[in-house]
Amino acid sequence: MNWKVLRHIVFFVLLPSITISQSKINQFLTPSDTLNIPRRNGVIVSEASLATIALIGLNELWYADYERSSFHTINDNDAWMQMDKLGHAFTSYQLGKHGAQLLNWSGVSKKNQLIYGATLGFTFLTAVEILDGYSAEWGFSWGDVMANALGSGMYIGQELLWNEQRIAFKYSFHQTKYAELQPEKLGSTVLEQMLKDYNGQTYWLSFNLKAFFKTSRIPEWLNIGIGYGAEGMLSDTENIVNQYVTSKEAYRKYYLSLDINLNGIKTNSRVLSTVFDVFNMIKVPLPTLEFSEKGTVFHLFYF
Repeated sequence: MNWKVLRHIVFFVLLPSITISQSKINQFLTPSDTLNIPRRNGVIVSEASLATIALIGLNELWYADYERSSFHTINDNDAWMQMDKLGHAFTSYQLGKHGAQLLNWSGVSKKNQLIYGATLGFTFLTAVEILDGYSAEWGFSWGDVMANALGSGMYIGQELLWNEQRIAFKYSFHQTKYAELQPEKLGSTVLEQMLKDYNGQTYWLSFNLKAFFKTSRIPEWLNIGIGYGAEGMLSDTENIVNQYVTSKEAYRKYYLSLDINLNGIKTNSRVLSTVFDVFNMIKVPLPTLEFSEKGTVFHLFYF
């Protein structure tokens, strides 16, 4: 038999099962119109289990490598030029957003989505902060707690004000030359650097233009991003002069850029829309203007 004919036969034999499978997946991912108790209970049990495992894992695997102490607080608001605080706010926003969306998927009321879902990030990160309080290496930071509250509040506030997220909190990263100078603090692998090297991180507020101008012809996928970053940091407590830094001080950087709202891309696939929603936390590399004390720089594609 001709292989092309065989290919078409196999395709038409498998097509019904593929279609049914996709249909079931789409049905599963579609939010419930009414309270779906099995879904809600599954979400609650899953989140509680994952949070517990994560906290136990941090306590046994991460904090165990550092000296323990009595509970104490620290004031680290000047550290890392506040980049770490934006990291807290971003994480709290994203955890709260997806926590609320999971409850929405379960058919939970809007009020309870905001009370029990959108506060997920604040609750979890505050628990981590308490662990910090018992570590001699760190300490409980009220600045971190306030940043956590800011992230959760950004999601909740927009839902109360507009019933939608017109301003998305996003993240981008590029590798820098600073990590190799201080791998213990800034990370020795790409994954570690994405979490630790604040020189390569940028945090964005991405504004959806269509949401602010409902009657306009602006496409729903077009956003404008305003970003913040910093450079020249090798330590959380001091700005170190080295062969790569021409200034005696680390400095702040501000960005203006185009962005893509992946949630604004129309699709009939629930799988694809879910993927878009997850990756919408990442700022898409597009033409960007950078402003700092060093001057203005144009990037064709900025990560």
